[in-house]
Amino acid sequence: MSAAVLLDIFQRARDLVARPENDFAWSSWRDAEHALEEIDGIISRLRNGDIPDQFAMSILFAPTGPMQELSLSSGWGNRFLQLASEFDEATEG
Repeated sequence: MSAAVLLDIFQRARDLVARPENDFAWSSWRDAEHALEEIDGIISRLRNGDIPDQFAMSILFAPTGPMQELSLSSGWGNRFLQLASEFDEATEG
């Protein structure tokens, strides 16, 4: 599992989550600030070469997880599926 690959995936996910038109109604995240706080914590650790707990990261990309729910209600579901697939490939053991 490469920190650099995961960092790229999470930075692209962050860009999507930060979009001003996002609808957080179905996500477990309250709002963009709440979501970005969680994602930025992961990004910070990855930048330092520290790989966070895989389970904690995978929750974000899980079916019906916060990012998928946000993506579906905000119109970028296909982009989410691509990122989730890349995450799965990056974390396969």
